[in-house]
Amino acid sequence: MAKLRKFVAYRRLERPYTRVSKFRKLSFVRTRPNVHIVRFDMGSPSKEFGYQLDLVSKKDIQVRHNALESARQTANRVLESNLGKSYYFKIRSYPHHILRENPLAAGAGADRMSTGMKCSFGKAIGTAARVREGQSLFSVYVNKQNLDVAKLALKRASHKMPGATSIKVAEL
Repeated sequence: MAKLRKFVAYRRLERPYTRVSKFRKLSFVRTRPNVHIVRFDMGSPSKEFGYQLDLVSKKDIQVRHNALESARQTANRVLESNLGKSYYFKIRSYPHHILRENPLAAGAGADRMSTGMKCSFGKAIGTAARVREGQSLFSVYVNKQNLDVAKLALKRASHKMPGATSIKVAEL
C-alpha cells in the first residue's frame, strides 16, 4: 500500500476547488473516499451533565480524517477506562473536503508512467475537515468530579491534531 503524503502539503486552508457536475464526465472529482471515523457520539447522551469541555483550534487549519479518528480513539479510551459510561463525547467537525494528489514518478522509465502536469487535477486520496480559528473539534460533557479525567482525555487528543489547540471549560 502506498505511503501517506506528509500533511504539510494539505495543512493550509485554501479555496476548495472540487468541481462536481451532474454529468459524470464533466466532474473533476470522480469518487469520494470513505471517511474512517467510526463514531461521532460516544458515552451516554441522555444523561444530564454539569460541565462541557471543548478542544478548540487556535488557527485556521485542515485536519485529515485519520487524525480525527486517532484523536477520537485516544480520548475515548481514557474516558471509558476511567469513567465507564458517565460521560458524553462528541466529534464536532466533519471531514467534507476531498484531498487529492497528482503523483509524479521520478527515475528511469518515468516517461511511460506519468503525464506530468497535463490533466493534473489529481486523484482523491482522503478527506479533511476545514477548521476555523476558535472552532470546536471535540466536546466532552461530564460532572464536576470528572473534570480532571476529561481534561486529560482532551490533552491526549490534542497531541494527535496538526495545529495548536486549547481546552475551554464551560459550566452548563
